[in-house]
Amino acid sequence: MTDTAVPVTSRKDWASDQEVRWCPGCGDYSILAAVQLLLPELGVRRENTVFVSGIGCAARFPYYLSTYGMHSIHGRAPAIATGLAVSRPDLDVWVVTGDGDALSIGGNHLIHALRRNVNLTILLFNNQIYGLTKGQFSPTSESGKVTKSTPFGSIDRPFNPLSLALGAEATFVARTHDMDRKHMMATFRRAHDHKGAAFVEVLQNCNVFNDGAFEGLTGRSQREEALIPLEHGQPIRFGHDGHLGVVLDGRTGSLTVAEVAEVGEDAVLVHDETRDDPGLAFLLARLSSSVDQPTPVGVLRAVERPDYGSLVNGQVEEVTARRGRGDLAALLRSGTTWTVD
Repeated sequence: MTDTAVPVTSRKDWASDQEVRWCPGCGDYSILAAVQLLLPELGVRRENTVFVSGIGCAARFPYYLSTYGMHSIHGRAPAIATGLAVSRPDLDVWVVTGDGDALSIGGNHLIHALRRNVNLTILLFNNQIYGLTKGQFSPTSESGKVTKSTPFGSIDRPFNPLSLALGAEATFVARTHDMDRKHMMATFRRAHDHKGAAFVEVLQNCNVFNDGAFEGLTGRSQREEALIPLEHGQPIRFGHDGHLGVVLDGRTGSLTVAEVAEVGEDAVLVHDETRDDPGLAFLLARLSSSVDQPTPVGVLRAVERPDYGSLVNGQVEEVTARRGRGDLAALLRSGTTWTVD
């Protein structure tokens, strides 16, 4: 009998022999550490794990993991990973990307991977800047951002990555940040265990070209009053002793932050990540319009829907059972024309 037990591993087993080469102090180091520490706990094999990346600082990720991996081309990681996940449903396929790679040239590939519910774990590192190419504004840079490519300030309106994912009908949408390893690991675990397209935005500091972009949220002294932790089935409260709460305004249909003592505990919204309608998750994603406002972190949405690979392979099996397996080689050698019935 073949031993199918997954061998016990440690972080060292999942780390490659490649020197990690990001700028000293880059937030990518802490994200890599969280992933390397988590992988031994997932009960998966290294030879069945694949990391696919595009272009950018985040895209160096596959080099630093002792798994299969591919450093692909700009923006195309979700497309390449889709082919792999559909053809090899036995594999754990991760996509590592950045705000420029995923939301600029790769935006089209990202939204279709999400809407199709391809079985992928997508980690988007958002530092609100192009770091690899030395500091141009990105699709998530705030309006007015002065960079090498916007010397008079950006006039673009930035993407909200979570809103984009929810609009594409992603079945799992979450946010974490690079200053809390425990939260990252818990969020990445949830994303990995989800069957379908899991999208995680990671607020990540670029200490060279956009240092301190999230300091108002992730700084140790600010987190308690600035980050809104989401826990399924629990009232959405935060701040010292939970004195602040998220309230649904029945008149405007929007979410606001209020003092719980003023509005009462019954007015505080109870988080439900399993709602099929993404409306409330979308409101949570839009609760903060800048990094200067309290911002939700955690899982916004986690719903069940058949994944794309299962549907495709199920369709192939059904047609094969009904009509028999085709002979592709014979078809290719049959001449320049053929009949499709």
